[in-house]
Amino acid sequence: MSGDPVTLRMSEGGEAADGSFWQKVGGRPTFEKLVRAFYVGVAGDEVLRPMYPEQDLEGAIQRLTGFLEQYWGGPGTYSEERGHPRLRMRHQPFRVNPDARDRWLAHMRTAVDTLELSPLDDATLWGYLDRAAHAMVNTFDE
Repeated sequence: MSGDPVTLRMSEGGEAADGSFWQKVGGRPTFEKLVRAFYVGVAGDEVLRPMYPEQDLEGAIQRLTGFLEQYWGGPGTYSEERGHPRLRMRHQPFRVNPDARDRWLAHMRTAVDTLELSPLDDATLWGYLDRAAHAMVNTFDE
């Protein structure tokens, strides 16, 4: 993963559209709203909640917010503090089966809907989240 912002489109002259996706959708407040809404769902989920050992989900909220911010062109604080994301490696200790993936996606879909993004921005963000969730599956055992 590079530190370069995601380029969504180019002008006729080949220049990138101004700003990153992170800036376009509202920066940190948007990603913080997304992640906090997501963890409201996780907090009450009998399958997902045990994957988070903290009593308080604040650490997980900050890690996911930082990761998403960096991915979409915001500050690189996540890598500065935690190193390369290595998402599959970081999720390997947890049993991520299709049920866990689908629950994660359901809570994330609810959270994305709270942002009321434009259809293009929604589809861009959701496409990534959906692919990432499918990539994290590491077992098909129930």
